Amino acid sequence: MGRNGINRRNFMQQSAMFAAAFAAGSGGMFRQAQAAREKELNILCWEGYNSAEVLDPFRTEMDATVKAESLTNDPTMINRLRAGETNVWDLINVNNPWARKIMYPEGLIKPLDKATFEPYFANMLPGFEWPYPWCMSEDGSELLGMIQRFGPYSFVVNTDKVSRATAEDVGWDLFNDPANAGKYGILESDDWNVFDICLIAGFDPFRDHTDDEVAKFAETASKVFKGAKVVGDIATMNQAFVAGEIDFHMTGGVYSASPARADGFLNIRGITPNKGPMPGGKGGVAWIEVTSLVNNPELSPLASKFLEYVQDPEVSHTVAFAEGTFNPVTQMGDPKCFELFTPDELEAIQWDSLGEEMAKSAEYDIVPDYDKLLDLMTAAKREASGG
Repeated sequence: MGRNGINRRNFMQQSAMFAAAFAAGSGGMFRQAQAAREKELNILCWEGYNSAEVLDPFRTEMDATVKAESLTNDPTMINRLRAGETNVWDLINVNNPWARKIMYPEGLIKPLDKATFEPYFANMLPGFEWPYPWCMSEDGSELLGMIQRFGPYSFVVNTDKVSRATAEDVGWDLFNDPANAGKYGILESDDWNVFDICLIAGFDPFRDHTDDEVAKFAETASKVFKGAKVVGDIATMNQAFVAGEIDFHMTGGVYSASPARADGFLNIRGITPNKGPMPGGKGGVAWIEVTSLVNNPELSPLASKFLEYVQDPEVSHTVAFAEGTFNPVTQMGDPKCFELFTPDELEAIQWDSLGEEMAKSAEYDIVPDYDKLLDLMTAAKREASGG
């Protein structure tokens, strides 16, 4: 027997007992954490899903605490997960390429149960049928999120000043015409403005760019920001339209024009150019939101339930017209959902041209040299403002 009465056999027995006790304690703590999260849900999202109109019925039905934080920039949301906030959030709602190309490969999100969610695709609009590529992993084996809101997003005009036909035909060259300096605004939206400045400069944003193209981008950014009369948020842009201060603005579309259109200002209209420098000659860009389960080690069981909840026809309509901005939803393929939209609501979201505009748009994607272009655009904005 060794010192203090402990031999190798006793040591191994006691070690096994300690390990078992620790495991039991850890399991108990884990179960307690899981139980605590059964009535808690945290959502990181674009505006709309943070609306009380959307969340309160779910809170009541589940008797749960639901918190939602809204941001207006996909990379910022994703960087928060990268910084450790996978322990905070249960759902993340961002634009279409990020789940498939970035978040799933980096282990930031986890797949959905296909048996539960695949049937919902049967009620979606044409073009969003199962298996919708942006919802799937690159190899097609995993379902990474659910889609709902979408829309074309290029620029907006006051059709009393610039006709829809002219805007669609001239396209991005409206911003290249020196005669238009001082007649337009710029919506604060960094990623989209990077896209638009590429398009104004005459090249596809969603690929690597040559040195000459980067130089052209810097030149174009400087010109565009110096020619802007107003730089601000959606409310600022729509107020400037109503006041007659601007004739058009970038970036914009149904998402930004819809609040003014819902108030009866149907002369404010999102425009998708007829042609542009992207594959297939497409001139506009469209977004499709994908909502995914965060790879939270203590993921709330309410996360999947919320994704099912928002597929309901009435809830889908509420999401489409949640406070803030108004947008079409993929669930409008279900007659039970579509019939909830009034003629005025369909007018607000430009239903009359939605299919045509989506067909003329490339889908939001990742700009490979985004950081470089963003720095150049930020410098141009600072120079234009005298900062």
